[in-house]
Amino acid sequence: MTTPTTFEQWQTLAKNLQPETRAFINGEYQSAQSEKTFTRISPIDNQPLAEVARCDKADIDAAVACARKAFDQGVWKNQEPSERKQVLLRWAELIRENVQTLALLETLEVGKPIGDTQAVDVPGCANAISYYAEFADKLYDEIAPTGPHDQALIKRMPLGVIGAIVPWNYPLIIAGWKIGPALVLGNSVVLKPAEQSSLASIHLAKLAKEAGIPDGVFNVVPGLGEEAGKALSEHDDVDLIAFTGSTSVGRLIMETAAKTNLKRVALELGGKSPQIVMDDCDDLDAAASAIAWGIFYNAGQTCHAGSRLIVHKNIAQTLYEKVVEVANSLKQGHPLDPTTQIGVMVEAEHKAKVLEYIALGTQEGATLTLDGRQPDIDGAASDHGFIGPTLLTNASPDARISKEEIFGPVLVTTEIESEEEAIAIANDTDFGLAAAVWTSNIKCAHRMSEALRAGTVWINTYDRASMATPFGGFQQSGFGRDRSIHALDKYADLKTVWTHFG
Repeated sequence: MTTPTTFEQWQTLAKNLQPETRAFINGEYQSAQSEKTFTRISPIDNQPLAEVARCDKADIDAAVACARKAFDQGVWKNQEPSERKQVLLRWAELIRENVQTLALLETLEVGKPIGDTQAVDVPGCANAISYYAEFADKLYDEIAPTGPHDQALIKRMPLGVIGAIVPWNYPLIIAGWKIGPALVLGNSVVLKPAEQSSLASIHLAKLAKEAGIPDGVFNVVPGLGEEAGKALSEHDDVDLIAFTGSTSVGRLIMETAAKTNLKRVALELGGKSPQIVMDDCDDLDAAASAIAWGIFYNAGQTCHAGSRLIVHKNIAQTLYEKVVEVANSLKQGHPLDPTTQIGVMVEAEHKAKVLEYIALGTQEGATLTLDGRQPDIDGAASDHGFIGPTLLTNASPDARISKEEIFGPVLVTTEIESEEEAIAIANDTDFGLAAAVWTSNIKCAHRMSEALRAGTVWINTYDRASMATPFGGFQQSGFGRDRSIHALDKYADLKTVWTHFG
């Protein structure tokens, strides 16, 4: 199939799209047992996109039961590691072959540019699954040092049934981060996508079956968070909830785990990530570009977005001008236009929340240096779904806009005079997901990277990533890691098998 290259071609494809909307349980698509659906409104045109299965406790019970049966029977975990590897690699290849459909589904549901879903999100999902597939026949168990009459094997054992709850901002990428390590170890998975972004995950299940994932091993159950998500987190036969989303929901999941079967919980939550720019930074153009892209990409709807700029007062005004210049060069437009770089906000309610924060910022005394509340789209003022790049300068470090996660294209700045002041302000937050330091002084860079409380600290760059590096945060940004070999730890447990020959 020829990949569309123009706005008109993508529009035609979207009009002819007939997405699957049912749950995928035990290897087949099925409606919610209640027959209920919910309407997904596309943020692009505010029109109904699909009627999606509104699954609830009964459907979660069915999916978990199938997942448990498949696990206990060993249809997946007992396959030769090399066989699991080949199935997962085939699945990753099918995802790449279906990039057009998957990218279109994600763009229509969440409003991010088709260029990003096609070049970043879908390949990112495939790359995560293929990355973990390669571990299948490369993970070794251990033999502990003992006396001559004993042998102690330390074996990595799959947990069982994994409940994966993923967000709407990067639905396919984050699903891949959880599916890959869970399945390569032999677990079964019940994936609950966000209600804003169910369709691509539902389509993903079809490709899993085609690749050879046995029935019951991978299930997708769409629905509302307070119904399907709650039922999954409460289920007594789920061994782990791997969740990415808001800190408030993460707290609820931890409480539920404690009140039910003490299931494991792995949380990747919110962020308020700082970028610190010292006055000896020798490339303000590079810093400005990274700062702008770090907060305005995906309309700021990124957990580790560089939403705080902590800048030395000696270079602040120059840097602001350069950030504004980059921001003004970013094309905001229809998400199906391949040239668009910033799309729409995911929902009207979320847009309203971001606008409230912008208004709050001016009330708190910050200067609205760049106002994105009325962006110029295609030559005409438009307020539907769009918020443009916004810059609030000279904010107090104690202001709410400096403390709370806005989750929109809003950069908040605070000026400092010293390294110590920068670190104190950067660490004065409930979060700890990411940070960056811009300086030409290598000693300063290392001092600050050690002092910053964040899961990732970049030096003279931002948002560079690899599947080989772990991703996650400190404090209320959660615990546990996605990506890298370290992600495998949360989907397995260690068993010691001790044999005495004496």
